[in-house]
Amino acid sequence: MSWRPLYAAGSVCALIYAVMCLVPLILVFAAPPVPATGAEVLDYIAANRIVYLTQLISFVGLSVPALVVFLALSVSLKGANKSLAAIGGLIGIGSEIMALSLNGSPQSLHGALVHLSGQYIAAGTDARRLALTTAAEGFIASANGLNFVGFLTALGILLLSVITRKGVYGKFVFFVGIAAGAVGMVFEPLRPLMGNSYTIYGTLLLAWFIGVGLKLFRESRA
Repeated sequence: MSWRPLYAAGSVCALIYAVMCLVPLILVFAAPPVPATGAEVLDYIAANRIVYLTQLISFVGLSVPALVVFLALSVSLKGANKSLAAIGGLIGIGSEIMALSLNGSPQSLHGALVHLSGQYIAAGTDARRLALTTAAEGFIASANGLNFVGFLTALGILLLSVITRKGVYGKFVFFVGIAAGAVGMVFEPLRPLMGNSYTIYGTLLLAWFIGVGLKLFRESRA
């Protein structure tokens, strides 16, 4: 009974994650894609500031509710396989902490670029614009280099999903989790090359978190 509040928090955070995951998925089709080079990104942010900030907050902010979901899920699975639940939970939580600490996300999204964009538009000389563009290229490279974080998240999902086949989680969470983990471990390292195909992984993540959230809610009421 002492774990019920954690399960309830996990179910709420899974719902929050699903909403935050759905927003950037919609924007992939509804908004122009974020460019991949410094000057173009800075111009893009100036022209599409709200869209860019929404994508940035959604992608980076996903890590906060995901932390609680991974913790609640690993605790709820301790009775099925303590070792695998601990390892999967540790990898999943660790990957989300790293994503938060780096303050960036792949797809050329980084908080520092918003500040640089304002300076770039206000710059009065070509030399100043060149310096800001060079700085932007560095942040873009670091953002697009976060693929290892996404790889670890997918690995954590895969390990935890292996345990869910038996017990209250059922076949849906098991199969979707296995698919999401396997696809994510392939798609994340290749993310700069995936284009809109990345939405396949995003859709699987969305379905997995919804399924886990519903089961955690049921656990909190048991």
